[in-house]
Amino acid sequence: MSIRNLEHLFRPRSVAIIGASETPRSVGATVLHNLIEGKFGGAIMPVNPKYRELAGIKVYPTVASLPEVPELAAICTPPAVVPDLIGQLGARGTKAAVVITAGLGAIKNPQGSTLKEAMLAAAKPHLLRVLGPNCVGLLVPSLGLNASFAHTHALPGKIAFVSQSGALVTAVLDWAKSRGIGFSKFISLGDGADVDCGDVLDYLASDPETHAILLYIEAITSARKFMSAARAAARNKPVLVVKAGRAPEGAKAAASHTGALAGSDDVYDAAIRRAGMLRVFSTEDLFAAVETLARARPLAGDRLTIMTNGGGPGVMATDALIGAQGRLASLSPETLRKLDTFLPFNWSRGNPVDIIGDAPVERYLQTLQILLDEPQSDAVLFIHAPTAIVPSAEIATAVAPVVKKAQRNVLACWLGGDAVRLARNTFEEAGIPAYDTPEEAVRAFVQIVQYRRNQDLLMEVPPSRSAEFVHDREKAHAVVKGALAEGRTMLSEPEAKAVLSAYSIPVVDTRIATTVEEAVKVALELGFPVALKILSPDITHKSDMGGVVLDLQTAAAVEAAAKAVQERLRQYRPRASLKGFTVQTMVRRPNAHELIVGVTTDAVFGPVVLFGQGGTAVEVTADRAVGLPPLNTVLALDLISRTRISKLLAGYRDRLPADISAISRTLIQLAHLIADIREIVELDINPLLADDRGVLALDARVVVAPSDATGLDRFAIRPYPEELEEWISWQGRKVLLRPIRPEDGTQHVEFFNALDPDDIRYRVFIRIRELPRSQLARLTQIDYDREMAFIAACEREPGRFETLGVVRAIADPDNVTAEFAIIVRSDLKGQGLGPILFKKLIDYCRSRGTKELVGEALADNQRVIGLVRGFGGVVTHSEPGTVGLRFDLTSSRAPS
Repeated sequence: MSIRNLEHLFRPRSVAIIGASETPRSVGATVLHNLIEGKFGGAIMPVNPKYRELAGIKVYPTVASLPEVPELAAICTPPAVVPDLIGQLGARGTKAAVVITAGLGAIKNPQGSTLKEAMLAAAKPHLLRVLGPNCVGLLVPSLGLNASFAHTHALPGKIAFVSQSGALVTAVLDWAKSRGIGFSKFISLGDGADVDCGDVLDYLASDPETHAILLYIEAITSARKFMSAARAAARNKPVLVVKAGRAPEGAKAAASHTGALAGSDDVYDAAIRRAGMLRVFSTEDLFAAVETLARARPLAGDRLTIMTNGGGPGVMATDALIGAQGRLASLSPETLRKLDTFLPFNWSRGNPVDIIGDAPVERYLQTLQILLDEPQSDAVLFIHAPTAIVPSAEIATAVAPVVKKAQRNVLACWLGGDAVRLARNTFEEAGIPAYDTPEEAVRAFVQIVQYRRNQDLLMEVPPSRSAEFVHDREKAHAVVKGALAEGRTMLSEPEAKAVLSAYSIPVVDTRIATTVEEAVKVALELGFPVALKILSPDITHKSDMGGVVLDLQTAAAVEAAAKAVQERLRQYRPRASLKGFTVQTMVRRPNAHELIVGVTTDAVFGPVVLFGQGGTAVEVTADRAVGLPPLNTVLALDLISRTRISKLLAGYRDRLPADISAISRTLIQLAHLIADIREIVELDINPLLADDRGVLALDARVVVAPSDATGLDRFAIRPYPEELEEWISWQGRKVLLRPIRPEDGTQHVEFFNALDPDDIRYRVFIRIRELPRSQLARLTQIDYDREMAFIAACEREPGRFETLGVVRAIADPDNVTAEFAIIVRSDLKGQGLGPILFKKLIDYCRSRGTKELVGEALADNQRVIGLVRGFGGVVTHSEPGTVGLRFDLTSSRAPS
């Protein structure tokens, strides 16, 4: 993960155009023209040995002849010379290049490398960042920078647009300009050979000019890098995504139902959701959603009240809401009583609230005020169709102040054209979301709801392990290693159930019988009735060939069933290997639901967990949801809620609710299982019976393969590192040293407020009175894969902790250097807590292989200077008034 030198890409003071030309309609001519016409304020330096001057600007023959080092270079040359040009630019000191040239990945040089590989090799020694190749280019309207061959310029604005599609870049640019939509950055990634989606997201996350980020993605290559950057960006500002390629891929090759069901698009959708971003499905929705979220207030729930002056529009809005899985609010008796006092006798007496077409302004105001106070509603959709009774503009003028003061979201739909134009403008000028149709308004409300849910998921940080669950990793791993040692990739059903049982997932007692006679013996031992299944490594779905026989009541029935299954196997798959049978107790739970829970390994995002309706028709019903591990209870319940069967699990008529906590525990245990056993590639429990008594795995299959990666390294999201928690004794108090968590926000504000102004100045070099929300999120919602912050906390009262001090480090992309900072609560300084925290950080960074810690401090901050020197670090003078701090982590010197 790296934003190193990206400031030179996005805020250059000079630009060189390598391959500038006067040839009409050539890329070199277009880029030069765009830079000049965009009124870029820095130096423009064309490079081409064929010319001395272009468009009145001096042209230089080579990179070496340039009068100054260009901060940014735009390369528009034939592919063969690009690697050499990158090397020349790096040697001059250039730190960023936009390579517009295409075809580098398809052409090899004499050494056998592709030109793309040679280009990256030339850039690496100089830390020169490359955008592209094969991209349209880059636009930064606030600088007048248009280093692209786009046909038009971008208007300035607060939205960043990032695209993996060049064609879409120019189309969206044209579309947005015609609608007056501006941009802070407009970025074409091209092949993303160096600067990719993750790098750009990371940069834009802290870009003050960017208030929202729009992404068009086709494919992600580095899942953890992307998720890390996306989660960091989504904590600070809205990130909206259009993901192309929604058709499922690769399902036919899957050996399990889970593998067949968890399509590529499902996994991308789960990743976008978990990262706190919002997915939309068209470019028009992309820009509409940005405007909606920019004007939306915090939303507590998903219940919508519809207020309308006509029945038809209300019905249309209701249809759209229910079709989008939304919820109509149920009006309380008190609200109905209040509305009854002034609405006409024939009003709808329910939601939608139809105030009738002859409504005067007062009726609108009264109704809206009452609906905004309704405790069972979370938002109001205001729909108005023009009438001759009261001008629409008059209604808008009266209602707008009420809406602006409201604590809840109010969305408006002004139906019509010229008759409601003034009304719509009044609302838009007041910052109230206004839409042309009920369907558009409902879609906007659903986007707000989904965005809030995704942001809630972003806050969840599941632990890497949990004392709540009992695991026997060694037992499970021994089963898996035994199968691999025998050259098998599929566990037998009893083996699969043994693995599940080791992770406290209830399974039905299942035993192996190698012969018909042994099957009868096992059945007698278990007690009747029993179920008998074929045992063959070549048969994945046993019921498809009649390999499952249920409810066998006698020994004779077991013998007959076993012989019949043998015969069917010979007919169905004559070459299949028969290892015998499995015999299990026949389970009678008539009111249980058949579920499927499982794991599959996505090519991009690694292990994913699936939940849905199970049974033999599982792929036909296709009722499933996919989530990324690790999981906790909140994430597991969200996964369950996104399926149709979740409504049945809640109970209906005489069927009791299923034990949802048992289902969620099973999902969490599966996530722990795949974190611990890296060799598991696919896993199915189908069916998993679930009723009010709990869950029971009836059948299971597990696919395994040798693996060198650790279980957690396969995850796209690193879990909360619970193993780093440590209790210590300090000053007679029990203090917990642990990584910071998102839920520490409140106590972090209290910690900040307890600091003296000088201590804050020592930490951030300036005086600030309060901690901005975006900064608080950045400090408490960290990505453990890229940085670490340890807090020292003690229990002030049962269940309530206070923060005593914080130390943090952010490593560079190569994990060579980590920048650190430390602060202890002002009233606790000088009591030894600082050295305890600093040692905790040193030990952690050493365990990660980091080579050195560096920092910066004000020259009069004697405490931190003494701390670093006490640990054997070096303090050097840097800029006036500041000192540099350095600690060599390869040294074993102990603190003095």
